[in-house]
Amino acid sequence: MCGIPGRRRTRVSGRVGAYPARVEDDTDTPDWLDDTRASYDTVAASYADLLRDLLDETPHERSALALFAASVRDGGGGTVVDVGCGPGRITAYLRGLGVDAYGIDLSPAMVEVARREHPGTRFETGSMTALGLADASVAGLVAWYSLIHVPDAEVPSVLGHFQRALRPGAPLLLAFHVGDGSRLKTEGYGGHPMKVYVHLRRPDRLAALLDEAGFAVEAQTTLASAESRLGALVFARRR
Repeated sequence: MCGIPGRRRTRVSGRVGAYPARVEDDTDTPDWLDDTRASYDTVAASYADLLRDLLDETPHERSALALFAASVRDGGGGTVVDVGCGPGRITAYLRGLGVDAYGIDLSPAMVEVARREHPGTRFETGSMTALGLADASVAGLVAWYSLIHVPDAEVPSVLGHFQRALRPGAPLLLAFHVGDGSRLKTEGYGGHPMKVYVHLRRPDRLAALLDEAGFAVEAQTTLASAESRLGALVFARRR
């Protein structure tokens, strides 16, 4: 459950909301990226409205972001990328912590909302499956409840993109929903129609994938909060 200040409490649970019934993984569905893009184009405005102040209710997430920002500064600073930034609330929060962050999102409508709500901050349209970032060019990377839409078979490749883009020793912060299997979300954020798969994962499983991709996992925790009925945070560094 999550509450939006000044409103009746509404179940939104990060990018998932109430979990739909379990379905088969969408790995063999070639248009999963198109479906995800179209779904978030549809809900962009209502999503931004519902989640705008959510960090006010998530102290543990704020602490994790502060730790991430401090790690970036301790490493000498530099550009940080919020991959799957949505309407830009995490990007903006990091910038408020003194981090030179910008956002990338698959949904052009989300990017439009982010630019409108956070003028002066850089936002670009792009996919984590094909990051156009130079090798070792990034001082930190966040994927905040965005890896959840990537099918299991694609996760190693995506983590490989993250690893190549990060400088050696640079931090990576992942937030995701905990569980097993996949769910098909057919509506959300004000009852708008969606067709987006949500992949639940165990922290130990994702930590193993990170290790295989060239990361050293330093911390992982699970928590229930306004962001997720059961979520996890994993903090790692590029080896």
